[in-house]
Parts: sequence; structure tokens; C-alpha cells
Amino acid sequence: MGRVIAFFDRFGRSIFSALEEMGSMLLLFLSVVAWAGRPPFKTRLIIKQMEFVGVKSIFVVVLTGLFTGMVMTLQIYYGFRMFSAEALVGSTVALGMARELGPVLTALMVTARAGSAMAAELGTMRVTEQIDALYVMAANPVKTLIVPRVIAGITMLPVLTVVSVFVGVLGGYFVGVPILDINKGMFIKNITTYVSLSDIYNGLIKAAFFGFILSFVGCYKGFTTTGGAEGVGKSTTEAVVVAAITILLSAYFLTALMF
Repeated sequence: MGRVIAFFDRFGRSIFSALEEMGSMLLLFLSVVAWAGRPPFKTRLIIKQMEFVGVKSIFVVVLTGLFTGMVMTLQIYYGFRMFSAEALVGSTVALGMARELGPVLTALMVTARAGSAMAAELGTMRVTEQIDALYVMAANPVKTLIVPRVIAGITMLPVLTVVSVFVGVLGGYFVGVPILDINKGMFIKNITTYVSLSDIYNGLIKAAFFGFILSFVGCYKGFTTTGGAEGVGKSTTEAVVVAAITILLSAYFLTALMF
């Protein structure tokens, strides 16, 4: 009987803790929305975060998009060859990159690079009481620290996704046409025929949503860090894991709604 009570006690505490954290995230989200539209606008801080999230992530995004397009081309070619449909390889790669793989893989890579850095930076500021110092100086830390990072995530993820999709299709072309000997005209023509602007727009909408997720989760985990240096490491790990899982889950629901 005691074990049953202990089990339900642990279960109830875990549910209560999860609900408490969800409420805390909701309050922070509402605070971010309220402060984002209230002047003065921290333009210099926003541009700095856009450089950090966007410009400094270009290399890893290009590398990921390039080899994703190349691998997709190889795998799709070997499958389509059984049905004599090699001409559709280009359009299939382009659709996959524009609709799904471009936004998702870009978001996951930026989460690992920039989202973790946001959590670590804000977590360090929290445990060293720098955030408390901002309150003392009447500078709202949500306005100063979180809003610029969230705006940067929302605006730069679509830009990085465009780069990833372009490089992925380009990599697929260089594998498909010179190496696999797919007809160049059919490769390009089928891309323009089957890939519409709505596919690209929907992919960019998903990218902006993913940018919000990775930046907000990273900021939230860092902002609520406790426990010194060990807590910073824990918050950084949780930020990457939670953001990655949320991105993958939301990718399914967004795809189901859009397509």
C-alpha cells in the first residue's frame, strides 16, 4: 500500500511540476509579446542577435543543406529508377527541401548552435545575479535580453531556410546531372513545374515558427536557471532537447494543416 501511495505521490508531483512550468512559460510568452511592441525598440541589440543567429550560422546551414540534397538525390534516384521515373528526382528533392527538410534541419542546427548559446548566456547571467542587477537599474530584462533574441530567431530562420533549400537543390543537381546522368532539361523543368510558390511560402512560415520555438525555449531555460554552474549546463541541455522535440512535433501538425 505504501508503494502505491508513493507512486501516486511522485506522479502527482511530476504533473504539478509540468503544469507549473507550462504556466511559467505562458507568462513569459505574454511578457515577450507585450514588451516586443512597446518602444523604445532595441534596434542595436536586435541587429546584434540577428548577426549571431543568422550570419554566424550560415556555414553549418550550407553544409547541412548541401549534403542533405546530395544524399536525397542518391536515395530517390535508386528508388525511382525501378519505375523509370528518374526525371522526377529533381522535383522530389526540391519539394522535400522546400516543404520539410529545409526548415526542420535548419532549425535543428541553429538550435544546437544558437539556442544552446542563448540558454548558456542567460543562465550564466542569472546565476551570477546580472539579471537581478538589471531589475535594480530599472531595465526590464525581458525587453533587453529576450525580445531581441526572439525577434532574431523569427526573422533569420526563414532567411537561413532559403539558403538551405537553394544549396540543397544545387547539391542535388550536381549529383543528379553530372554523376547520375539525369537529363538536365527534365531535371530543371520538373522543378519549375511541380514546385509552386505556396510550397516555398509554407516552408518559410514553418521556419519562422521554428525560429520562435528555438529562441524562446533557449531564453526561457536560461532565464529560469538555478543551481550555479551545474544548473547552467542542465539548462543548456534541456533547451536543446526541448526545442528539438518541440520542433519535430510541431513540424507534423504544421504539415498536416498546410498541405
